[in-house]
Amino acid sequence: MSERAKPPNAGKGRQKGVPNKATADVRAAVALIAQGRAKDVNRWLTQCANGIRDRSKGAKPGAYVVKPDPGRAAQIYFGAIEYHIPKLSRTELSTGSDTLRIEIVDPTRRDPAA
Repeated sequence: MSERAKPPNAGKGRQKGVPNKATADVRAAVALIAQGRAKDVNRWLTQCANGIRDRSKGAKPGAYVVKPDPGRAAQIYFGAIEYHIPKLSRTELSTGSDTLRIEIVDPTRRDPAA
């Protein structure tokens, strides 16, 4: 049985780790919305965390239209930034010895000697 020939454009696609255009566009759109609505989002999160008092006529003193819920405000915040800041993956390492050397490589920093 002969080996199948590869198509002429095989391997010419996107490089590994490069987001596709749709993902990049969505991230850019979310960033623009976040920048343009930052003051509003901050106010909404503060209102969610601190609550909104009922100021209507006849309302009981200390009554809320929206009850304070700081946990929910944090949940909303982290849920929103999830689409702007990528999640880090978790990795478990086992070496079979008692020592483990971890080297952190920061692609934004370059060795001046290089």
